[in-house]
Amino acid sequence: MVSVLRVHLPSEIPIVGCELTPYVLLRRADKTVTTDDVLETAPLDGQFLRYKWYRVQSDKKVAVCSIHPSEQATLQCLGCVKARLPVAKSYHCTPKCFSDAWQHHRVLHDRAASAANENGNEDEEVFGRFSSSGSGVSNSSLSASASSANLANGSEAPYPAGITQKSGEIWYEVGRCKTYTPTADDVGHVLKFECVIVDSETKLPMGHVNTILTSRVIPAPSPTPRRVIPIDGMGHLDADGRITSSGTFTVLSYNILSEAYASNDLYNYCPSWALSWTYRRQNLLREIVGYRADIICLQEVQSDHYEEFFAPELDKHGYYGLYKRKTIEVYSGNTNTIDGCATFFRRDRFSHVKKYEVEFNKAAQSLTDAMIPTTQKKTALNRLVKDNVALIVVLEAKVNNQPVDNPGKRQLLCVANTHVNVHQDLKDVKLWQVHTLLKGLEKIAASADIPMLVCGDFNSVPGSAPHALLAMGKVDPSHPDLAVDPLNILRPHSKLAHQLPLVSAYSSFARTAGLGFEPHKRRLDGGTNEPLFTNVTRDFIGTLDYIFYTADSLVVESLLELLDEEGLRKDTALPSPEWSSDHIALLAEFRCCKNKSRQ
Repeated sequence: MVSVLRVHLPSEIPIVGCELTPYVLLRRADKTVTTDDVLETAPLDGQFLRYKWYRVQSDKKVAVCSIHPSEQATLQCLGCVKARLPVAKSYHCTPKCFSDAWQHHRVLHDRAASAANENGNEDEEVFGRFSSSGSGVSNSSLSASASSANLANGSEAPYPAGITQKSGEIWYEVGRCKTYTPTADDVGHVLKFECVIVDSETKLPMGHVNTILTSRVIPAPSPTPRRVIPIDGMGHLDADGRITSSGTFTVLSYNILSEAYASNDLYNYCPSWALSWTYRRQNLLREIVGYRADIICLQEVQSDHYEEFFAPELDKHGYYGLYKRKTIEVYSGNTNTIDGCATFFRRDRFSHVKKYEVEFNKAAQSLTDAMIPTTQKKTALNRLVKDNVALIVVLEAKVNNQPVDNPGKRQLLCVANTHVNVHQDLKDVKLWQVHTLLKGLEKIAASADIPMLVCGDFNSVPGSAPHALLAMGKVDPSHPDLAVDPLNILRPHSKLAHQLPLVSAYSSFARTAGLGFEPHKRRLDGGTNEPLFTNVTRDFIGTLDYIFYTADSLVVESLLELLDEEGLRKDTALPSPEWSSDHIALLAEFRCCKNKSRQ
């Protein structure tokens, strides 16, 4: 006879839109144990498992805190109600919670008032990119589970009316599958999971019914929306709230923090439920899709997450994806946990022309074969082989959803996506990798004179040698980073140069004029004109991520506003319940300033 040994949930707090799949450990008749599901269509020893989910509702209405969503709210901001903000954002658990959040919270009031004055439609302007319903639940179109909750949760027909279990408490059956995805209707209520072994012939339960009660369901926390700021004042808002101009396209670059690196030890300041991949993947998808970028460059995408989640989910939103995982020479273990770079583009805006894969390990092997004496090759490879990659994609713009018929008028675009993840002590290796990528891009530019974008997490702060090489085209021979070169791979220093006219997109904020841009300029480093930070953890705050573009062929039209330290709640680092990576996303809108295409 099959028996249930253990049942528990992977997360202590259920969240709207995030799947709940209990861990069920079974013992077979032969005394072996398994976590495999036993379906009615494939019984084991004449038995199968039957699951049910219930929403436990009481007659007491419960609201949850907008800042600490696992806590019950005790007060409400009437200013939010008057400003017609989503009601979920008005709740706080304690007066201290409200006081600590006020400086950030009042920005919502100001934006709502400003949007109402300018456009008469504050909801679309302020919350257009992260649509929220009155319950504070984000855009349901992102998940089939939210828009088709009954189907996703195993319903073939409407469930019977709720069953009163005791005075003031009603159980509503909401799911008949092992996995359940909480909906907006569940917010503030406890869920109950039941599983029982059933005889496959009689369909009658056998033995004990195993049950679990969850904590109260909370809405998915939503961050303050980040607006897109027009740089030259020429952009305009269309009906969807997007800033557009003729012939423009948007590019997103985002290190999403691989599950393999998101350990509770490293990020112990983030609640465990908000650090779980089941939560983070939905929150990341919601954010990424909300930006509506034409091209998406993601870093730290695990190979299994690309295949099983991002590729199929973004496909539903009209994106085609390409992926390059890290090489495996220095990795041991489950290959599915290897991360890499993923580039997506809208199928209605671009078509794929060519893909180049850069494996820095192969370049390291070639370098040591050519330059390093035999007796030092092993030592050199140990230093140079770091498993990093870059994905370079050549795209062709479409006109009216079709490629341009006349080859002489083809508009091509080259997009490089990389993650230079090298230890800070190996400054020579980091610089060598960036130089290797740029030399490869120079070869592509020589064969096809097209606009170029270089996106990614370079793990290099503004002013470092890799940043100087990217932004200035060369490295000053006196730069302190060049002092670290035990293999002499950076000599002569004159070779550390390239001819690509690269400019950092976010430096465009520094070149703008007008009072409206002053808040954005204050979020830039005065010496380098780069953002003050793109990576925020308990131990580090600084800029590591960039979008570079060829300034002779592209013009920046608009930029996604940067976060400021006040915008990140006091004493909070990333990731957090609102932002599911330790990096922030960068997004730029570009326009081709001249035709640099060839047949």
